[in-house]
Amino acid sequence: MSRPSNPFAAPDEPTRRREARQRSVELLYEAEMKSCELADVLAEQVSDVDPFALELATGVAAQREALTERLAELLNVGWTPERLGACDRLILLQGLFELERGAAPTAVVINEAVELAHRLGATDRSGALVNGVLAAADGR
Repeated sequence: MSRPSNPFAAPDEPTRRREARQRSVELLYEAEMKSCELADVLAEQVSDVDPFALELATGVAAQREALTERLAELLNVGWTPERLGACDRLILLQGLFELERGAAPTAVVINEAVELAHRLGATDRSGALVNGVLAAADGR
């Protein structure tokens, strides 16, 4: 029988990055719901934000207009980014940002975004939506 892992140990790198991706979406969502700038949300944080989460959130916020235009190009006719649920839209914007950065393998970016959509998405079909849009983005 193996020993249980130490609950106080630092998470491994893939887990840390997965948690940072979710935290980034949460920060972006908070800014959107409060109709304020991301910088205002970040200033209110009582603990340090993971550097990777900060990098993703600030990158998406800085490039939001261009990323939203790209998302609009990828959606089916009759759909706009504004019609999407807030979390679905933010997960897609973050996924597009990561794909454009090219710092992580495409399969990892898409898989992580799909997993986020399963956890945070607006519907039970959010994962499929995120997968299809990001796969199309990678194919163009």
